[in-house]
Amino acid sequence: MASLETEPQNAFNPSSHHQIVEEKSEREKKIEEWLPINADRNAKWWYSAFHNVTAMVGAGVLGLPYAMADLGWGPGVTLLILSWIITLYTLWQMVEMHEMVPGKRFDRYHELGQQAFGEKLGLYIVVPQQIIVEVGVDIVYMVTGGASIKKFHDTVCPSCKKIKLSFFIMIFASINFVLAHLPNFNSISTVSLVAAVMSFSYSIIAWTASAHKGVQEDVQYSNKATTSIGSMFNFFNALGTVAFAYAGHNVVLEIQATIPSTPEKPSKVPMWRGVVVAYIVVALCYFPVAIIGYWIFGNQVKDNILISLEKPAWLIAMANLFVVLHVIGSYQLYAMPVFDMIESVMVKKLNFTPSKTLRFIVRNLYVAFTMFVAITFPFFGSLLGFFGGFALAPTTYFLPCIMWLAIYKPKRFSLSWWTNWICIVLGLLIMILSPIGALRSILLDAKHYKFYQ
Repeated sequence: MASLETEPQNAFNPSSHHQIVEEKSEREKKIEEWLPINADRNAKWWYSAFHNVTAMVGAGVLGLPYAMADLGWGPGVTLLILSWIITLYTLWQMVEMHEMVPGKRFDRYHELGQQAFGEKLGLYIVVPQQIIVEVGVDIVYMVTGGASIKKFHDTVCPSCKKIKLSFFIMIFASINFVLAHLPNFNSISTVSLVAAVMSFSYSIIAWTASAHKGVQEDVQYSNKATTSIGSMFNFFNALGTVAFAYAGHNVVLEIQATIPSTPEKPSKVPMWRGVVVAYIVVALCYFPVAIIGYWIFGNQVKDNILISLEKPAWLIAMANLFVVLHVIGSYQLYAMPVFDMIESVMVKKLNFTPSKTLRFIVRNLYVAFTMFVAITFPFFGSLLGFFGGFALAPTTYFLPCIMWLAIYKPKRFSLSWWTNWICIVLGLLIMILSPIGALRSILLDAKHYKFYQ
């Protein structure tokens, strides 16, 4: 009789199943609210503008005159203009694709990849590239931040004892150890706004101070390299430096995720307005710095234009301080999607409880890792070229085009079809050629380098 009254162990219990689903959805909801990307959706269009300026106008702008020296006048100016047009087009595609499925938002680059290529393949294609880009950019910014603090120190106090670059990178890292604990994208808005203003300011200082200095007496515009092989490798490296200058695509969906959206007022409208403003600022920063910097110094320009400028000392010191303030904001902007990825895996896959302790450990370890790599390999110019070509070219120049072709399937040989295929071919060329040149530069730098100097 007891056996009839007792419910079999494997019998389906609708009430318990409903409770599990409810608990699961409640847990998922809490996780989504806790993760950095989804936590807050009340950003305005101007948030998009300064976040995009901060993401784009970074250390790359200071390396553009050096890239021009390797490319020469014709190819250099052509590549700058082409890159500006192509990346604005691919950025527009990403903004459009953010809400292409009604009622759904692709808040992360890899989610869009999954929609285009499938659940697993999308992750395999996008996530490694995005991690390389964001971690790579943060490592370069560690080097840039440390080098700029060193330049500021040496300019303000030329008679002071010389201090190793490693210690300045540690000083820069210590600021990021603190700021890394800001919980989500909107909480770094003030930091990002300051960074955007600083990037515009030091770009103006870079080209106005160069113009004031005047064309150097023995200026030469011939190629730096003495052999044709060297010229070719330098040209490849310069392609990557230009690609690095247009890095904002890797965080664009995450930026758009912070903007509220309704069917009547989709997020793409304010987002695009912000992107256009950001790209006007980008043009006002990039073109004068690249062209005037190369015109004044020729092939003797350093891989960071501010290092070529020695006087007036107070202005150069101020510009380097602006660079430091800017790369602090940029570092946080690129770190936030990485924090989101790591924290998602920890709480969703490994079932850790979303907590401040988890966040504290994850973020401190990340900043420590980027600091360690930056101290070990501080080859600024070559790093720009390597990361620019190897990882930024795909995510910036052609991956959005491949996704657009996969999702929207434009008619073959139509304007959209041709435009996307041209971008894909150019992007592939940059991706293949620039790491070759950059790797050679890194190896040449390494010959004269002592670790932890």
